[in-house]
Amino acid sequence: MLKVLLYALLAWFLYNLVFRFIIPIYKTTRQMKQKFNEMQNRMQDQVNEQQNFNKRPSAEAKASSRVSKEDYIDFEEIK
Repeated sequence: MLKVLLYALLAWFLYNLVFRFIIPIYKTTRQMKQKFNEMQNRMQDQVNEQQNFNKRPSAEAKASSRVSKEDYIDFEEIK
């Protein structure tokens, strides 16, 4: 009778250990890895987008590189 009670108590402790400790830790770890990978992919997409944007020559950049006399402001040093 005592052996049955001890086995039942051991089974109850193992059940609680598995379902209240090990499984939640496993799920949380998996979620954290997934979120980290999503964030890393978003950062990589942003870097790629920035690199593609910098590689494209735009008409505005060409137009702004030309300086006209109207855009020039005389600078006078004040002593």
